Amino acid sequence: MTEIPSYKKKDFVSDQEVRWCPGCGDYAILSAIQMACTKLGRRKEDIAFISGIGCSSRFPYYMDTFGLHTIHGRAPGFASGLKVQNPNLSVWVITGDGDGLSIGGNHLIHVLRRNVDLNIILFNNEIYGLTKGQYSPTSAPGIKTKSSPYGSLDHAFTPAKLALGSGCTFFARTMDTDPKHMQIICLAGEKHNGASLIETYQNCVIFNDDVHDLYTNRKTRNDHAVFLEHGEPMIYGKEMNKGLVICDNKLSIVTIGEDGVTETDILVHDKTNQGMAFMLAGLTCPDFPIPMGVLYQIETPHYDKQLCDQLDSVISKKGKGDMTALLNSGETWEN
Repeated sequence: MTEIPSYKKKDFVSDQEVRWCPGCGDYAILSAIQMACTKLGRRKEDIAFISGIGCSSRFPYYMDTFGLHTIHGRAPGFASGLKVQNPNLSVWVITGDGDGLSIGGNHLIHVLRRNVDLNIILFNNEIYGLTKGQYSPTSAPGIKTKSSPYGSLDHAFTPAKLALGSGCTFFARTMDTDPKHMQIICLAGEKHNGASLIETYQNCVIFNDDVHDLYTNRKTRNDHAVFLEHGEPMIYGKEMNKGLVICDNKLSIVTIGEDGVTETDILVHDKTNQGMAFMLAGLTCPDFPIPMGVLYQIETPHYDKQLCDQLDSVISKKGKGDMTALLNSGETWEN
């Protein structure tokens, strides 16, 4: 067995000049993932980053691993083929809210439905950045952009709801302003057997600055984000005295110490409970805190292993196929 080298972050830094706007949240995400890669317990030759089109999709150039910068929205297809061909690879898909949810939306939902063992990082800045500021599938209704000068009339996607409705077996959220949390979530996603989708709140300083500020800014996020831990009560707030409870079949906020509320009354997070995940997915700020961490995770068979097992079974029974014989079998057309 090949011994795994002990890596440092610099071992995953490529020789390419990083070309994002100064202050872009992508820098923090890149740094966090480079650091997370040192903790995967894999040779860097066994790690691949696949991307589509967009600011986030420059990512493979900046990782000193194998990678492909593919075409708009199609990264899940390329990544699926790579994983099926070499199941031992750790395959990461880097996408954005435009690339992944607009032109690539169909590819994303089907890779989640099939549960291919991929680690998908969805950068969500609620705008098209690379093409200079058009509204995206996650942009808030009414937003004024270059493609919606009088305000967008579209209803925005909630990536968490889309993922859960597609049969996703792992959905989590993190943010560009908390690299330690991002590393923890990325490592949890990589360890998961199946498709993991990690929505990462990322700031576009040029075209949609501070869109996530209330729940990602270090000064305010304690009061506007709840960090989920499986089996732990959903408590948050600067004083850690606020919590979520279920009242009249919906989530509500209570304050510990008021009206007889104690910590034992607070809802305990169960990441295997899909109903709870759907409720958490629907929370919006500022009325509610934004849930961060693993909202949902279950273990079910994943497509790439099932396909490899199926191929091995057929080959053991029928032997390896002959492509030439296959092409010349049955009815053929002759000019």
